[in-house]
Amino acid sequence: MSKSTVIERQEALTGPSLTPHPNLSDAVNRNIVQSEIEGGVFLDSLQPATVLQIQTRHHCYTAVLIGGSRALISGHPQYCPQPVLVAIAGSTWGGSMLKLHFVGRGMHLEFHHPEYRTPIITSPIQEIQECAAGHQSQVHALA
Repeated sequence: MSKSTVIERQEALTGPSLTPHPNLSDAVNRNIVQSEIEGGVFLDSLQPATVLQIQTRHHCYTAVLIGGSRALISGHPQYCPQPVLVAIAGSTWGGSMLKLHFVGRGMHLEFHHPEYRTPIITSPIQEIQECAAGHQSQVHALA
């Protein structure tokens, strides 16, 4: 687990982000709090060349971060059997609300593939792991 992820997780669990927002519904507030409890990582907090292994209910994706929201992603037999450059939008709870540039457990990863008009949305994420760049055998849990 990287130091910055530990700090973010601790701040998330003790900070004001767990206070319900008065302008959002109870269901939305519950989802936001649940994403903080389940864990995940903001892509902006990771360095380029970071390798993430994202295990969903149906597939295991590998994402090599390029910078910003761009990544080389592979792991789906139809959409990305080989690495393809995509833009990771973030994660959803299965609806239209998106947590930008966030990959979160229990949520669905959403990314934009250059060959498809609509975003690709995965099954729920079960685990997220960071691999040392170039050393994929050394795996560290993110949250």
